[in-house]
Amino acid sequence: MKISVITMETINFIVIHCSATREDHPFGLAQLEASHRERGFNGIGYHFYITRDGDMHRCRPLFEPGAHAKGFNYHSLAICYEGGLDREGNPKDTRTLRQCVTMLELVGILKKMFPQAKVVGHYQLSTDIHKACPCFDARKEYENT
Repeated sequence: MKISVITMETINFIVIHCSATREDHPFGLAQLEASHRERGFNGIGYHFYITRDGDMHRCRPLFEPGAHAKGFNYHSLAICYEGGLDREGNPKDTRTLRQCVTMLELVGILKKMFPQAKVVGHYQLSTDIHKACPCFDARKEYENT
């Protein structure tokens, strides 16, 4: 059995995602895991999940490929925040102040570890991705991180 790993040299992107859940419906770690397992993943596909309270949850080991962006999983790390939809289900940046602070700190740490990595939103990886995820311009927000 071959075990795939990613190395410091292969990390080209830090990809920001949203859980695509409504701002008025909690979507905790257990729900995220159940959702990903239903999709056939071996656990949560992101490396980190930031819940509305600002808590950061480690989901996958850094050097294990994620399951978050087809074609990019072996060259990226994934951060997902809880939310991304308004009360009607439309794309919206629903991050709380605590989520923003935690995400900024985490991105800063990862950029020190992987200085060559570009920070992008899921939709910014490719023109073939027709999603609003993460519902804000991650490239612009973290360009100086």
